Amino acid sequence: MAQPKPRRTVARRTDMSVVNPHAAGIDVGAQFHVVAVGPECAEDPVRSFRSFTADLHELARWLRQVKVTTVVMESTGIYWLPVFEILESYGFEVLLVNAREAKSVPGRKSDVNDAQWLQKLHRYGLLRASFRPRQDVATLRSYLRQRERLLEYAASHIQHMQKAMMQMNVQLHHVVQDITGVTGMKIIRAIVAGERDTDVLAQHRDMRCKASIETIREALGGHYQPEHVFELTQAVALYDFYQTQVTQCDQRIEIALKQLQAGIEPVAAPLPAARHRGKQSNDFSFDVRAALYGMLGVDLTQIHGLGPYVALKLIAECGND
Repeated sequence: MAQPKPRRTVARRTDMSVVNPHAAGIDVGAQFHVVAVGPECAEDPVRSFRSFTADLHELARWLRQVKVTTVVMESTGIYWLPVFEILESYGFEVLLVNAREAKSVPGRKSDVNDAQWLQKLHRYGLLRASFRPRQDVATLRSYLRQRERLLEYAASHIQHMQKAMMQMNVQLHHVVQDITGVTGMKIIRAIVAGERDTDVLAQHRDMRCKASIETIREALGGHYQPEHVFELTQAVALYDFYQTQVTQCDQRIEIALKQLQAGIEPVAAPLPAARHRGKQSNDFSFDVRAALYGMLGVDLTQIHGLGPYVALKLIAECGND
């Protein structure tokens, strides 16, 4: 009986292929950054640079000198931002990765520092870059996020106004829907200006206010102590200050949208009618719908659930592609 032929074994290569041969890794820190390149690129493949701007430019020149084309770094706080922007201005492909992804890759040796480990992972294409929009969209995103922070600060002073009035037993917030509306702010500014006559204060009622003049008059009969009026005065001043800063942000946002619209052919079709005509609180000081329509050629607010602010937020966070 014939013996079966032995099965031939085929040797398989287990070496990983290099995806990014000219890669560098940066361990970002608050005061200095550790940079690692491949051992074939430089005699001293690991160097440290201070976080000063001049040193960041020196870092970029050194990477260019050793023929690096792509750089990876972890998103450590906000310390990565100036490094990222300066390296990008020098023409490097810069990848920002989540620190959890780098830590989840097994096989790291204890004698390899963070920069070397990032460089090695990026060299073999084992890291995935986090999304970061292009610079003009990132500029719009910064302005919009700053506006949101300013509105949060302003909201805290609305609470301070309400607290000061409650200490004087001025129950304005019980008779108007929003104390920062037309009726509420007219009455508050009159109180700050020294008016105490409830008949005079109630005359500031806007015709759209649901509460009657009699109800408002009764709610304004407070115990006006000077220390509480002083607290209300400062809260109003701070609220007004942040509203001014929000208006300045709106101006920058409008300019950023015009820059994104540059080079785009004007839309021939007119802007469709708005689905919702009511004015919302904390609305922009310019026509966001028209600006987005001129840039995109479509009106995103026609989609159910998308108002002008949400549409602008999507563009700022994800880009206008």
